[in-house]
Amino acid sequence: MPWYENRTGKRLWYEDRAAGRPVVLIHGWCMSSAVWKYQFDDLDASRVIAPDLRGHGLSRGTSGFLDFESFANDLVDLCELLDLEHVVLVGWSMGGQIALQAYSQLSGRLAGMVLVSATPCFTTVEGYPYGLSATESRGMRLKVERNLQRALEGFYSRLFVEGELENHPFAGDIKQLLSSVTLPDTAAVLDALDALARTDMRPILDSIATPTLILNGTEDRICLPEASSYLKERIPRAEQVQFPHCGHAPFLTQSPQFNAELLKFVRSISEQNA
Repeated sequence: MPWYENRTGKRLWYEDRAAGRPVVLIHGWCMSSAVWKYQFDDLDASRVIAPDLRGHGLSRGTSGFLDFESFANDLVDLCELLDLEHVVLVGWSMGGQIALQAYSQLSGRLAGMVLVSATPCFTTVEGYPYGLSATESRGMRLKVERNLQRALEGFYSRLFVEGELENHPFAGDIKQLLSSVTLPDTAAVLDALDALARTDMRPILDSIATPTLILNGTEDRICLPEASSYLKERIPRAEQVQFPHCGHAPFLTQSPQFNAELLKFVRSISEQNA
């Protein structure tokens, strides 16, 4: 799969599979395009594109300026390079905030947007009690500074609720997939965490005119279910589907249902535009 150059000449990696309506998948903090394995395999009749964000995955060597404006600009550059039209933009967790940040630049290319386990604010701010507390955010940063590997192991364990993986038929595959993700270096992890801590996307929510699907687990411990409901209430054309007894990664543990909802949304957009 290819590399591309962003507007500053930095090389970034992306996956590009199959053909059809483009579905662009944006991964979350400390992850990579590898986490979309079950979407690459099962999103029929779609062209599935997934970048490795700067500082992450195979784009690990391109860091610096790990803020949401830079993440969004890289995404815009990729969509323009590939001349994508009628895109369904899918952002998971931090990737959801990147999708929101990129919306104003990409709105002319978008047919729909999907926000997965997302939040407009990762941390709690005035008027928004559905994020991590300032104490939790600082503690998370300290853990990364002390031992990145151990901190990420703790983070990965919070992706799932109790019992979610124990009897899952693909538990081994999911664990192996997560263990295979190339880790960012500590500086990149901290930069991205700082960007998460200071970003507030609430002011732009009511300006989103694109049909939007909100997908979340009912027991998400990282981006609370109330955060997804908040997005649904404030994005004008949003609808929401929740996955019971599911944590932060429904596209992994409930991939057949997740993919079915995503394809249903893609088909509904196609019918509207026919």
